[in-house]
Amino acid sequence: MMEPLDPHLEESERRRRRRGLFRHRKIPVRMLLPNFFTLLSLCAGVTAIRMAIESRLELALALIVIAALLDGVDGRLARALKAQSKFGAELDSLADFVNFGVAPAVLVFTWGLGELKGFGWISALVFACAMGLRLARFNAMLDVDKPKWQSNYFTGMPAPAGAVTVLLPLYFNGLGFFDVRAFPILIALYTLFLAFLLVSTIPTFSGKLLGERIERELVLPIFIAVAALVALLVTYPYGTLTIVTLLYLAAIPLSYRRFEHHKKSSEASVANTASGGSGPVVQTDLTASVPPPGETRH
Repeated sequence: MMEPLDPHLEESERRRRRRGLFRHRKIPVRMLLPNFFTLLSLCAGVTAIRMAIESRLELALALIVIAALLDGVDGRLARALKAQSKFGAELDSLADFVNFGVAPAVLVFTWGLGELKGFGWISALVFACAMGLRLARFNAMLDVDKPKWQSNYFTGMPAPAGAVTVLLPLYFNGLGFFDVRAFPILIALYTLFLAFLLVSTIPTFSGKLLGERIERELVLPIFIAVAALVALLVTYPYGTLTIVTLLYLAAIPLSYRRFEHHKKSSEASVANTASGGSGPVVQTDLTASVPPPGETRH
């Protein structure tokens, strides 16, 4: 028989279980709106799994990309409406695991890793597990204090980017240059490489701070760029996704170098403050304050 728990812990656990999901009887609609987008992304991800099992690969791929776009909307919408909540954060994390961990793993396995049997399944399984670990680490680091400039970087590859990037072999195959499925071992190794990027500590650029303020002159160009990107995705999906994915992978080394530069600058600033300095030493022209020999200032 197990030993009884501390009575105080038991009482606090009972109070926690009796506590309602929401603290107030009426909830503002703005608090629910981001969760609707999260549920829509979850529906897209689960439907993508079904499409992958039925070998309707184009629909599965489109649904995963839609889930990634919706995931980018719900977080920014919650911050804009000041509708962040513990419930929304938990729902978003669970949806991300299904949309960006399970759905891409099933799609890649049914499309290009089935011939490898055990090794192909292990590759897909490792990717899904790495996605779960990456999300758990992200949730655990939410309460960690860090400088504001570090908010511009993720630790490892973010979940939506990992889901879109791991499907790069499908994009290549859709371009029709050659049959990518003829090289299943390369697809498996690429999937394992993406799993490593998910759980690594390599800093990747997030751009969260860039979204805080936008210059007035850039508003219309941004609208045009977004419209052009959507048009390209609809008209040339495989070519657009291939270019975007390759550009993102190429930006990871640049992101790492920029992170290290910011880190060194921050450490130098902290060291200067700790040593009693108030900032960089400024050289002044002594001749402007000290009179030449033989003269006096009145």
